[in-house]
Amino acid sequence: MPEIIKNGRVQQDDWQVVRLAEDESGGAIALPAGRVIVPLGLWLSRREALLARAEAGVLGVWLAAGDDPAALAPDLLRLQLVAVDFPKFADGRGYSIATLLRTRYGYAGELRAIGEVLRDQFDYLGRCGFDALQPAPGRYTPAQLQAALASLATFGSPYQASATLPQPLFRRVTRPAARQEAA
Repeated sequence: MPEIIKNGRVQQDDWQVVRLAEDESGGAIALPAGRVIVPLGLWLSRREALLARAEAGVLGVWLAAGDDPAALAPDLLRLQLVAVDFPKFADGRGYSIATLLRTRYGYAGELRAIGEVLRDQFDYLGRCGFDALQPAPGRYTPAQLQAALASLATFGSPYQASATLPQPLFRRVTRPAARQEAA
């Protein structure tokens, strides 16, 4: 069972990410038993058949970097987990997708980053609204994940607003009132 960082701690995870081959369509694939995260295209093509599993909390949906989160908006209340795939380190579209899911569409369930999720990105991913980080299998040892988690404490309050902190730092800090000078 792979380990992920979820809600600020490293833990075991039993969700399986279903990936389709280039020439494979979602209509014919048999889904494994247990908790699965299916691609958006598979969800859209087999929505009625998969709806019961989603409402039971054992089916999530993942969006590719080029997917529009609006396509999933009508179903967000039914999904316990939504994942966003990062196909490579330099592709930042997943940050925008996560921010849209949290701010525009009000998604409050688990938001997971999957794929090429690197330690250098962990703080930024959290600020965009991700609460679970699932690096590619074999990317990090359990000790490296613990070290990455510990390194997140290095960062204090960010200056900028984000999906998790909608106010910039100058709006969050309370300053004493200015003293009036004697005339």
